[in-house]
Amino acid sequence: MTEVGVHEAKAHLSRLLRRVAAGEEITITSGGRPAARLVPVDAHAPREIGFDAGVLTVPDDFDEPLPDTLIDAFEQ
Repeated sequence: MTEVGVHEAKAHLSRLLRRVAAGEEITITSGGRPAARLVPVDAHAPREIGFDAGVLTVPDDFDEPLPDTLIDAFEQ
């Protein structure tokens, strides 16, 4: 694992990010002590459309106005 100081990290952030994207982990130090770590982001699998189909049903009256009693309860 590579270590770089804060000053170097600020001056060469783009270069460090390219190295991280290639799989390298880089520790940023401040005063000789580890302060942060740059690591590659895990790539997630693409989402599958329709995975939860049929799990939720929307009632026919979903977009009907709410009853006055319910509206009154929210306004109290």
